[in-house]
Amino acid sequence: MLNKLPLLKPLIDIPRMSELAQSMVKDALDAFVRRDVDLARDVGQRDEELDLLRDQIFRELLTYMHAPSIGPDTIDRGIYLILVSRHLERIGDHASNIAENVAFLVEGRIVRHQKEEWWEEKDS
Repeated sequence: MLNKLPLLKPLIDIPRMSELAQSMVKDALDAFVRRDVDLARDVGQRDEELDLLRDQIFRELLTYMHAPSIGPDTIDRGIYLILVSRHLERIGDHASNIAENVAFLVEGRIVRHQKEEWWEEKDS
């Protein structure tokens, strides 16, 4: 459906989100297989970037959808893109969950409720 409608705006952030989510999944799985805690931390740190991109896309699309001269399908197109960004962000969340499981597997630590501190440990 979305591919049959004209673009609401140039797609810049959604392809970036897609690349980021894909790299996070790949690295999370690599970290799991190799039991690489540093790579797992890196995955977790990238999750914040994905969250920020989702929020930015939401704000931009909301602006388009509230414009006074919107066409009848503008809201539909905006909602579809918001949902795409939301699902890409959830993929990143799943990759982060895998990364957290690597910490448990290798270090025996539960980092679910102290993610930020754990992600920053490598930099300390």
